[in-house]
Amino acid sequence: MRIGILGTGGMADALGTQWRRAGHEVLAGSRSGGLREAAEFGTDAVLLALPYTAVVDVVAGLEDVLRGRVLIDCTNPVGPGFALLTAGGPAAAERIASVAPAAPVVKAFNLCHVDVWRLTPPVFDGRPLAVPLCGDDEAALTVVRRLVRDLGCEPLNAGGLDRTGLLEATAALLIGLWVGEGADAQAIAPPLEFARPAL
Repeated sequence: MRIGILGTGGMADALGTQWRRAGHEVLAGSRSGGLREAAEFGTDAVLLALPYTAVVDVVAGLEDVLRGRVLIDCTNPVGPGFALLTAGGPAAAERIASVAPAAPVVKAFNLCHVDVWRLTPPVFDGRPLAVPLCGDDEAALTVVRRLVRDLGCEPLNAGGLDRTGLLEATAALLIGLWVGEGADAQAIAPPLEFARPAL
């Protein structure tokens, strides 16, 4: 695949490096130069690896180039005190979709610190990391599922774009627990056999 990355920070580097390792062509551009070129390059997918505070305006400015591109939103609208900046909606991914209506948006890769994406592969206690995906376009979801598997992870259906607010709020909660409290946030979820009523 040809993957464009908007941004050159940690997430862009970690995911881009892994996708290159998997055999994909990747081109990243920064806000100081190369964003349009990266968007044009990403004929199969474009990763939005910019701060939430900048991403909507950048996507709006590139809407002509991004038509038909699969947009992968890994942003987290989390502010000081681990507050969700989009509380009350719409979610970050929905805002992105509203300024690029001809480009399907998939929310993914937003629940883990950049260092997790540098692991080859991210497997913990023998279990590959699951990556929740939210999106409405099945073809776009198929592209992102492949990119998730290319990292050695398992894609997890988390619903349509209307559920991205839940995924973003989960990120705000987990970041607050991990960073603010030093808590093992994984411990808040029981094993699957205890998480649902017995049939």
